[in-house]
Amino acid sequence: MIKILLVDDHAVVRMGLTMLLNKNPEMEVIGEASEGNEGIKKALKLKPDVVVMDLSMPHGKDGLSATTELKKHMPNVHILILTMHDDEEYLFRAIQAGASGCILKSAPHDELMSAIEAVSLGDAYLHPSATKRLMEEYLGSMKQDSSNTYNLLSDREKEVLTLIAKGYANKEIAEQLVISVKTVETHKGKLMEKLQMKTRPELVEYAVKKGLLGYGI
Repeated sequence: MIKILLVDDHAVVRMGLTMLLNKNPEMEVIGEASEGNEGIKKALKLKPDVVVMDLSMPHGKDGLSATTELKKHMPNVHILILTMHDDEEYLFRAIQAGASGCILKSAPHDELMSAIEAVSLGDAYLHPSATKRLMEEYLGSMKQDSSNTYNLLSDREKEVLTLIAKGYANKEIAEQLVISVKTVETHKGKLMEKLQMKTRPELVEYAVKKGLLGYGI
């Protein structure tokens, strides 16, 4: 059961999402909050697996600020940013703040559920239509030479890194490379150690800088 906390300033939105998500037998909305500060307090008390956080909340703390602060108190919590802004700037800022992903409010219901499931498993989730623009924006502003650290990786670790950046879960990576999930986790742990990174979003950012998804640096 995925325990979910909803943080959105619109009561109607919270009510609709609660009804929708609670219909899924694998999900349960355990709490709601109308702004960031309340969301942080509820999260510390209720210990959700996933926080679905509205980006724009004019009254109280906004979604990005709340995400940054909440990750300091609960580094293992998974935060999915919910936004109406189809803009790569907001997506990149959400990742910088510590969010595991970002989804548009206009996205289909099944996509929202898939996004929640993905981040609950520790995977990153980016809205498909914005991924390319996010990468191009990031490459334009964050060009740097990372060849030395990249050369520390084995060929298999490089393959795992590329598939992680493309959004594949550990099980899917194992199937593609014809290895066990445990072996994928071992490779992931080693490349994180070599690159001195702790989270999956950091690996995605690194892969983007290296041009592993087809966008050169």
